[in-house]
Amino acid sequence: MQDDPQAGGSAGESARERIFLVVIDESEEMRVALHFACRRALRTGGRVALLYVQEPAEFQHWMAVGDLMREEAREEAESLLQKLSAEVQQWAGSFPIVYLREGKRNEELENLLAEEPSISILVLAASPESSGPGPLISYLVGKGAAKLRVPVTIVPGTLTDEEIIGIS
Repeated sequence: MQDDPQAGGSAGESARERIFLVVIDESEEMRVALHFACRRALRTGGRVALLYVQEPAEFQHWMAVGDLMREEAREEAESLLQKLSAEVQQWAGSFPIVYLREGKRNEELENLLAEEPSISILVLAASPESSGPGPLISYLVGKGAAKLRVPVTIVPGTLTDEEIIGIS
């Protein structure tokens, strides 16, 4: 997978098509955001886009070890994105646009939104933990808010599939 949009064409294929962007991570609430975005895309004739940001490896003592760790992390990311792409196809009726990047999650999200004017909505799910909504949401409602050019939909991370279907 490359940094460019994949799976069926460019993100800018249709100027009127709504693109619902979901930031992919390992959290349980990410699946809630993904399912919600798929339902909204299905109901509005839109499309889902997935962004996975591979954080830089902190282990840099030996270059070969760091490179191997980076490659293994990329393979895991590609495997996850393939699995989620199949789920999106089932839920939304079309394959998603896929972005795989390396860097800091908030910076790469800002870069993608600046580069892809066809992305119309960012969908995130709040963490059900009492420690806060999650680092990305905290960043976006704080310092990152001024850099946004699209609306952000934040769904409760505790929603069930049935509840998502009921409200979308």
